[in-house]
Amino acid sequence: MGKHRPNAPQWVWYTFGGRLPAHLAEWVLHDVTCRTWVLRHLLRALTQLAPFCVVVLLLPGPLHIRLSSLTLGLLVGLFYSISAMGESCEHRVIKHGYPPGIGRETRAMYREVRRATRDEVRRRRPPE
Repeated sequence: MGKHRPNAPQWVWYTFGGRLPAHLAEWVLHDVTCRTWVLRHLLRALTQLAPFCVVVLLLPGPLHIRLSSLTLGLLVGLFYSISAMGESCEHRVIKHGYPPGIGRETRAMYREVRRATRDEVRRRRPPE
């Protein structure tokens, strides 16, 4: 990965679907293909849901109703975000100039490299 990372305003813009400058395209590919890509996606989803959570908490009414609404909204929002996780990540890398399918292929390649490395370590370890 390159040395360039988005600053906080750029990251928020990217989280809400914005396009980052061209020099950050390599970071975008890393963001959606690294080992923690699922956690990063969930963090982006929670960031997108945060303004709605604040609005729900500021509405008048009993606290237990607002907290229940907030919980249900978060569960539904995260469910839909997780169900479209792969497509969302592919759209992000395509938007930043990469060919379609590169995110999925890169994740598969990294998975194979990690598996081969793990298998090699197991083979070198003496039997117990």
